[in-house]
Amino acid sequence: MLTVDFGRLTVGPGLRVLDLGCGGGRHAFEVLRRGADVVAFDQDAAELQSVAVMFAAMDKAGEVPQGATAETVTGDALAMPFPDASFDRVIAAEVLEHIPDDMAAMREIFRVLKPGGTAAVTVPSFLPERICWALSEAYHTAPGGHVRIYTLAELSAKLKATGLEVGPHHHAHGLHSPYWWIKCAVGVNDDDHPLAKAYHRLLVWDIMKRPAATRVAEAVLNPLIGKSVVIYVRKPA
Repeated sequence: MLTVDFGRLTVGPGLRVLDLGCGGGRHAFEVLRRGADVVAFDQDAAELQSVAVMFAAMDKAGEVPQGATAETVTGDALAMPFPDASFDRVIAAEVLEHIPDDMAAMREIFRVLKPGGTAAVTVPSFLPERICWALSEAYHTAPGGHVRIYTLAELSAKLKATGLEVGPHHHAHGLHSPYWWIKCAVGVNDDDHPLAKAYHRLLVWDIMKRPAATRVAEAVLNPLIGKSVVIYVRKPA
């Protein structure tokens, strides 16, 4: 399930891409499939081990275009172990809401981007996230949880303050917000609640089958209750 629109953040052979806070690696895998060189970066070494296994499996299955490379790097988003201007593209998907000093992380994104390079930054959308916080304290107080709720204006202003040029934005995952509202209402850790299980089955079915009806529904819901907002930014040349 991709949050970033790779029609807007173009990647391909010859480009070096950083997936900052890659988690399970969903965007890093897509970058590699498109033939770019990708660095999956995260502070969770165990998560990165799984990502590395998947990279190897993709290569074995012939899913990696010739010449494309992939590596995993463990580290801190506030002090990344990369030289200035190391990457043509940066993806920071659902990361900044976890970091108390988010401006320091944004400055690091600016630093490691090449002049003229572009980045996609995604965070939870304001309204769906506000409802989750209202329904469940456990949703945002768990260790490593979300420390803030962004408005689009705040996120844009902070990115601009680092020197990045803010471009277009869009919302994603409109069908997923109700799932998280259900989870927050019945108990965020209660995966066995019948309502949560039923909606989860719907989402899995949608991800696997991608029927036309739910694609239309999500397109309508995204601007209203999309779970994530995505902003595309550029470092001046």
